[in-house]
Amino acid sequence: MAKPKFRELDIAAKSYMEGLHFVSQHPMFAPLASHAQFVRREGNLCPENGWAVTTSTGHIHVHPKRRALSEEWIYILAHALLHLGFGHFQVKERQDLWNAACDCFIAKFLYDMKLGRPPAGDGRVELTAGSEEDLYLSFMERGLPSSFHNLGTAGHGYQDMILNPRTTGPSYWNNDNVNWQDCLGKGLTMAVTSAVNVTAGYEAYLGANQDVLTPALKARNWFISSYPLMGAMAADFKIIEDPVICNRLSISVAAVDAEAKEIYVNPAAGLDEQECRFVLAHEFLHVGLRHHARADGRDPYLWNVACDYVINQWLMEMGLGAFPRIGGLHDPDLKGMSAESIYDRIVNDIRLYRRVATFRGVGLGDILPPRVPDWWDRNDGLTLDEFYRSCLSNGLDYHYEQKRGLLPAGLVEEIRALSQPPILWDVELAKWFDHYFSPLEKVRTYSRISRRQSSTPDIPRPRWGPSAGDEDGRTFGVVLDTSGSMDTKLLGKALGAIASYSLSRDVPLVRVVFCDAAVYDQGYLAPEVIADRVSIKGRGGTILQPGIDLLEHAEDFPKNGPLLIITDGFCDRVKVHREHAFLIPKGQHLPFVPRGKVFRMD
Repeated sequence: MAKPKFRELDIAAKSYMEGLHFVSQHPMFAPLASHAQFVRREGNLCPENGWAVTTSTGHIHVHPKRRALSEEWIYILAHALLHLGFGHFQVKERQDLWNAACDCFIAKFLYDMKLGRPPAGDGRVELTAGSEEDLYLSFMERGLPSSFHNLGTAGHGYQDMILNPRTTGPSYWNNDNVNWQDCLGKGLTMAVTSAVNVTAGYEAYLGANQDVLTPALKARNWFISSYPLMGAMAADFKIIEDPVICNRLSISVAAVDAEAKEIYVNPAAGLDEQECRFVLAHEFLHVGLRHHARADGRDPYLWNVACDYVINQWLMEMGLGAFPRIGGLHDPDLKGMSAESIYDRIVNDIRLYRRVATFRGVGLGDILPPRVPDWWDRNDGLTLDEFYRSCLSNGLDYHYEQKRGLLPAGLVEEIRALSQPPILWDVELAKWFDHYFSPLEKVRTYSRISRRQSSTPDIPRPRWGPSAGDEDGRTFGVVLDTSGSMDTKLLGKALGAIASYSLSRDVPLVRVVFCDAAVYDQGYLAPEVIADRVSIKGRGGTILQPGIDLLEHAEDFPKNGPLLIITDGFCDRVKVHREHAFLIPKGQHLPFVPRGKVFRMD
C-alpha cells in the first residue's frame, strides 16, 4: 500500500499564518483578533487585485492566493482590525472619500507605530487634519489628493470597508454584540502593561522566545528601568550567554569587552538575578571608570585584580545585588584604597596574587584585551571613552536627583574626576610644540650690541640673545588643506595658532604647502607673515599625499623636521614617514587611523 502524500503548506499560506499569529499575539490587537473572523477561501469578498477587506460584521476577507512577506501581512491584518477598533463603519454621503480618510489615519498610525511593512510604498503620510471627520470634509471640498490614493488594502478602485455585506456561505460567527472600540481600549491597556513588564525584565520582548529572558537579562533590564547610575551603560551593552564562546575565551563567570560593548556571562556559573546584578555592575564600572585605559604600562592582570578589589568593596557597601556564591575578590583590609595604591601593594607579593581568581578565572583578567592595543587612542576609541564617561557622570546626577541612596565616597570621587572636561586643543598643540622646540638658552653676545647708555656712549655693551647656529634647522612643515570644503574660519584659527606658537617658541621660519587637487609650495614663511594676511591658493578637491611627499623629499627641509597637517577630515588615506600631527575640526574624524597625534579644534 502506497504511503499517503501530505501536501506541504504553500509559501503564501505560510507567510499569511506567520503574520496572523503575530497579530493575534500582539497585546494591542489580540482582543480585536479574538473576536474577528478571518476568511481566506475562494469566492470571498476580497477583490482580485486586493489584499483584504473588512466588513461591518467583523469578517476580514483575505485574498487566498496572493503572496506577501509576513511583515506585509502583519500590516494588512492590523490595518483591517483598526477599521473595527476605530469605529470607522459609518454611513456617509461619499462613502469612498470616508473610506480614504480612514485609510489615511490608519496608515499614519501604523507608520508611527513602526508595525509591519505596507505592501506598496513606505507608508509615510503627512496629515494636517485632527480627525477622520475633518479629513473627510476636506476631501469633500477639495477632492482626494493623488498622494492619498491606494492607502487601503482592497487594491486600486476598491474600498476596503464593506457595510452590510452579502453572505458568502453559512457562518456561525456572531459579532453583532461585540464592542470593537472597547476591545481596542483593552488592547491598549494590555500593550502598556506589557511594555512596563518587558522593561522591568519580567516579560520577554514580543516575538522572542520566553526562555531567553535569563537572570542576566532580567538584571540588565533592572538597571535600565530602576538604576540610573548605570542604566545608560546597561542599555548600550549586549549580554552574551553562550557557553561555547565562554569556554573558548576561558570565562568561568563573566568578562567584559569594552571595545565591542559586550559582556560575557557563562550560564554554567548558575548565577541568580541578584548575583547577576552584582556581576554586571562590576563589569559596567570596569568600563565606565576607564580601567583599561588607566593601566599605563602596569601588568594587565595585577592591575585588573587591584581594580576588582576596589569595585567589589564599593558594590558591597552599596548593597547592590548579592556577592556571587562562587566567590570573588574582596579584602576588608584594602577598604578605602585606590586601585593604584592596591596595585603598588600587591606587586610586592606577586606569587600570592598570581593565584587569585577574577570573575574570568585564575590568572585571567575579566577585562578582555582589545583586538587593537591602541584602540583608546583611535578616533572611535575616543568617542567610546567620552560615551562611557558621560554615562556614569549623567547617571550619578540622576542618582542624586531621584534620591536613590548614598554611594561610596571613593566611587563618587572617581566619577567626578573622570567627568572633568578634556584638555583644550590649543593646550595640546602647545605641548606638541614644546616637545619639538625646547626654549633657546640666551647668551651675552656682541654680535648685536644693545642700546648704549647715555653716560658712557663710547662703551659698547653685550646683549642677551640666542647663540649663533641655535636656530638652524628649527622649523617644521605645514600641509594646509585648501579644498573647497575647508571653512575659512577654521583656516584662520589654525594659521593664527601656528603663528603664535612659532613666535613664542623662537621658530624663525615655517615651510608652508597649500594642497587641494594640486600642490602650491609657498616656501619658508616667517611667523609674522603667517599671522598677517595670507593669500590662499586652491579651493578645489582634496588630495593631501602630494603635499606630504613634497615636504618629505624636499632637499631644503630638515630630515627630522615634524609635519603638521591641517585638514577637515574629508580626505583619502595618506602615508607619512616622519613625525607628524593632524589638526582637524572638533567632531570630525579621519577616514583612517593615523600614527601621529590628532588635535580637534573647537
